[in-house]
Amino acid sequence: MPSTAILVDGAFFLARYRKVWGDRDVNDARTVAKTLFGMALEHLKSLDRPREALYRIFFYDCPPLEKVLIKPISGESIDYSRTGAAAFRRDLHDQLRRQRKMALRLGRLTDRGEWKLKHQAYQQLRDESLYWDELTDEHFEPDMRQTQVDMKIGIDIAALAYKKQVDQIVLVAGDADFIPAAKLARYEGIDFILDPMWQGIAPDLHEHIDGLQSVCPRPF
Repeated sequence: MPSTAILVDGAFFLARYRKVWGDRDVNDARTVAKTLFGMALEHLKSLDRPREALYRIFFYDCPPLEKVLIKPISGESIDYSRTGAAAFRRDLHDQLRRQRKMALRLGRLTDRGEWKLKHQAYQQLRDESLYWDELTDEHFEPDMRQTQVDMKIGIDIAALAYKKQVDQIVLVAGDADFIPAAKLARYEGIDFILDPMWQGIAPDLHEHIDGLQSVCPRPF
């Protein structure tokens, strides 16, 4: 039977979730997990494939930040392991592990113990709607980045292609980092579909995929 693997960039999915399903509680981990599984089934339906064709859903993310940092303006300490964001991420990962046909792939979250200005604060400083002496702790965020996530996505795509475990891959992502892996998969005869969840993509990306398909509601 033909098989479809669905690979999801977790950080991208959660960012788009807030825009696509704005009427849902973004902090309800159980609902988010069920929405993800439902979106995978919608892909199978759109591709005219039965549920049995689902090989597996791969969800790529990082554990939450679990450090105590000193706020840049007030000097107060904050334990990020006790924040609502950390609790949501832990709960979401637990809910995903309970889902059938779900594989959770966790990378690492690296930080230098430093802070950076939020993008909105940069814009406000540029247009002079905010001045340097008006900055507060709320205008900063920890300087973090995900590692190993893109590598894990690439390795899984290569493994699925070389081992002939599937004949179709749907990737839910929004950047071009996947292009080398997509080229490899297509060279091995895999039907490679990109789901950007209605986010625009660069025109030249079309030549590296076999199809563009978003099955979630289109945000206004």
